[in-house]
Amino acid sequence: MDRLRPRQRPAFSGFTKAEFEKLEKLLEESEEDLLSKEFCQKIARSFNSSAGRAGKPIIKWTEVQSWFQNRQRDNLSKVTSSTKMSKVAFALPEACPPKKGHESSQEPIEGGEEDGDLSVLEFEARSSKDGAWYDVELFLAHRFVSSGEVEVRVRFVGFGAEEDEWINIKRSVRQRSVPLEPSHCPKLKVGDLVLCLQERRDQAIYYDAHIVNIQRRMHDIRGCRCIYLVRYNHDNTEEKVRLRRLCCRPTFYTLL
Repeated sequence: MDRLRPRQRPAFSGFTKAEFEKLEKLLEESEEDLLSKEFCQKIARSFNSSAGRAGKPIIKWTEVQSWFQNRQRDNLSKVTSSTKMSKVAFALPEACPPKKGHESSQEPIEGGEEDGDLSVLEFEARSSKDGAWYDVELFLAHRFVSSGEVEVRVRFVGFGAEEDEWINIKRSVRQRSVPLEPSHCPKLKVGDLVLCLQERRDQAIYYDAHIVNIQRRMHDIRGCRCIYLVRYNHDNTEEKVRLRRLCCRPTFYTLL
């Protein structure tokens, strides 16, 4: 993973009326596995090649899959309205209690809605390969390991299946960090934990770091001109950076 992690994502403008009608019909009548990659890819190709999609953003197969997942979840909620949904985005089904050994589930992990729709949240995960944080595109599966802890298999934004990883939920998955704005500068102080973009000649990726010193400067038309000395957690090296390279960690939902 040697490329810059995207912080901006192009917004999906949604399906057309005809596409919605086609998806609804497939949901009701199709006997195929609606969540399979092959089936969703076939539908996405069909939509993208149609005249009605001309001039509109290309549909990714994952967007088709997400639509089917959401509709199936909504239908299930109507049937089981008396049953509370889990509050945690990664909470595990009651039908899958911890077992000894490496048991896994290939079912996509769904978010709950007890205190709001958590499906709108975005998450980031720390790669075991380099210790850096990357945006999560999909949660593909979950499993219990011998220690009793839970891992999820994640697909990182901008990377293919060959870069998928099993990630420990407690230690390495959290709500996506938010880029800091000049208005946030006065609130930052020495000791704060931030996510910092480490720029090197061959890569630019995000690591956790602590602020160890702040050189306050007058803001101008260009924004914040202060200089932050940060110490990276993964290797204890220090670097002076501008605010534009810092992200703050939002209030987390308890994952387990």
